[in-house]
Amino acid sequence: MAKEYSKEHFWRLYKKLPQELKDALFAEETGDNIYDVCQRNKILENLDGVVKLVREVLMGLLPPDEFQKALEKEVELKKETAKEIVREINRFVFYPVKSSLAALYRIGISPLASTEMTSPTRVTPPKKEKLPAPGKEAKEDVYRESVE
Repeated sequence: MAKEYSKEHFWRLYKKLPQELKDALFAEETGDNIYDVCQRNKILENLDGVVKLVREVLMGLLPPDEFQKALEKEVELKKETAKEIVREINRFVFYPVKSSLAALYRIGISPLASTEMTSPTRVTPPKKEKLPAPGKEAKEDVYRESVE
């Protein structure tokens, strides 16, 4: 079962959100889009659960790439239905606020909303410069670029 958050905790998190996400949380369009997605997929009886999970994603409590698993587990949707819900919610709810969500989660979001959002790109750290063995002289490197 998902963790329940107090009103105080909710409002503390809300105050830290970018304005775009604050607006999306209470936008009539967001609610309409979620309702339409649930209606198209014939899961109106699960509307409250879907709304709760979308809110958690917009609040920074549920990473978007875990949204489908949460729908399957907490809302008890079949995998195919959850996949379709995620695709549509990504397109209609998350994509319009993609820059704010990306900043919040440090991820990239595909406009065509595949079933999952892309995860952060891993950057490999630069290799450390090898030091010469004790007693051996290092060759002078004639080509050096500034780091700045």
